[in-house]
Amino acid sequence: MPAVFKILTVFAGMLFLARVRVPLGLALAAGGVGLELWAGIPPWGTAEARGVAGNLGAAFLQADLWLFLVMTALIIELGRFMSEGDNAEAVIGAARRWGGRYGEAAALIAPPAVIGLIPMPAGAVFSAPFVEQAAARFGGGPEWKASVNYWFRHLWEYWWPLYPGVIVAMSVFRLEAWRFIAAQILFTPVALGIGYLVLIRRRVRRGAGQAAPGDRGSNRRALFLLSPIIVLVAALFPCQYVLEALFPAAASEVHRLGALLLGLAAALAIIYADELRRGKLRPLKAVLTRKALAIQLTLAGVLVFKFMLDRSGLLPLASDEFKASGVPVQIAVAGLPCLAGLVTGVAFGFTGVSFPLVVGIMHVPGSGLTPLATLVLAYGFGYIGMMYSPVHLCLLVTNQYFGASLRGVLRMLLPCAAVTLAYAAAAHALLAALGW
Repeated sequence: MPAVFKILTVFAGMLFLARVRVPLGLALAAGGVGLELWAGIPPWGTAEARGVAGNLGAAFLQADLWLFLVMTALIIELGRFMSEGDNAEAVIGAARRWGGRYGEAAALIAPPAVIGLIPMPAGAVFSAPFVEQAAARFGGGPEWKASVNYWFRHLWEYWWPLYPGVIVAMSVFRLEAWRFIAAQILFTPVALGIGYLVLIRRRVRRGAGQAAPGDRGSNRRALFLLSPIIVLVAALFPCQYVLEALFPAAASEVHRLGALLLGLAAALAIIYADELRRGKLRPLKAVLTRKALAIQLTLAGVLVFKFMLDRSGLLPLASDEFKASGVPVQIAVAGLPCLAGLVTGVAFGFTGVSFPLVVGIMHVPGSGLTPLATLVLAYGFGYIGMMYSPVHLCLLVTNQYFGASLRGVLRMLLPCAAVTLAYAAAAHALLAALGW
């Protein structure tokens, strides 16, 4: 039976379990177990290799799983502070002022877009409270709020060089950073424009007749509230270099996550100092709420599923099947990353798994493919596959936060995804015609 069929069938099973009210984290972990059993891995280990039970245990012993959980707890705490009453109103009010005639739209778009500059796992849960506050007067349902938060959170990952997926793509294609960014950067205005037209403009116009909320807070206070984010971004590279020097044997992912953890600790130090000064210190208040624990369980399920998927060996088999199927090269270049994005739910997943195969196809004599043309087609389709993945952390935590349905959010984002794919195909044709 084809590996692609096995993967997609397990996906359907996970979605069914979630539909019948099984906690999503448990459904994802069960999907990982099912994948390994279907791949022929025995339930119990042998002298030569671990079995499914051993792999499941090993999944919970990953250092990055626990780093992810700790960081998500700190992100939730950071979001709690910035979204509280006067703090959220100060930030959203500043976005309205700084946005001029598009102030209402800016108040919805700016929080997830700014948070999107920080490559943190499940970062959409950080911007969700801001979107909820800014969207309150427009009467949109949970699917609309979740769509706004999710789509504008991901404006930059096409080319922003802090993201691991971008780093992997540049490395596999062996492109200088400026050439990569030049080829990819127009995805951002395309995503911003179609997101505004589909998700924002009509809703903002509909609410234009209502009185705008009072403009509370000063620019100075808003800038202070943004300082934890600035500190977090500024800490990423120096902390990563320090951790690499101190712990050279650790995996690069541990270095990156450790740097994020240190940046979050510095950001929280600013927050707690401010709360202490105002007599409102409430450390870790948000971490043990029911909503926060549901997000943590979902996150753990995603990471267990990804670990079990890697151990199953099914994804490389699926890629080989696709490559050997004899389909046209453009379809293979678009389809392999799209499948990998759908299955892994992360950009470094689709770039790391499929891009070596894509580059191999590009170098086949007579393929007619050029580097930049191949890049935009593969990345655009892989990205939308990732955005539509039911195991994408940001999608899961956003839906958890707003109580939105997966089907409703994906249906609302369909025009945005279609335009992004159309742009990827058009950019591919243009760059190919230019020989780039």
